[in-house]
Amino acid sequence: MSASIPSTLRDIRACKMCSLIKTLDQFDDEGCDNCDEFLHLKGNRDRVFECTSANFDGLIAMMDPSDSWVAKWQRVDHFVRGMYAISVSGELPEPIKRSLREKDIPYRTRDFSHKN
Repeated sequence: MSASIPSTLRDIRACKMCSLIKTLDQFDDEGCDNCDEFLHLKGNRDRVFECTSANFDGLIAMMDPSDSWVAKWQRVDHFVRGMYAISVSGELPEPIKRSLREKDIPYRTRDFSHKN
């Protein structure tokens, strides 16, 4: 199983749904390895800008999701191996959150910047 990692540190962004970190071009070319099934980022640069953020805190390199307490703590233990942000600034747009609710897909913000 290959890991999803940024190809460079330029133009890196984090998915607002799962906090996976990739470059802007990687999100546009490949989508999000965890969320593209319902976010549909691949080939849609406007959607990439809506559903990812260049503002995030911290980096986690996760290589064994099922055996990592950090992955469990960050709620990424069921996602692909790769680089994840600890906190991602911003939330998904309301129409996307509404669409997720209609499909019974849970969404919890990854933006912890306003919590004490």
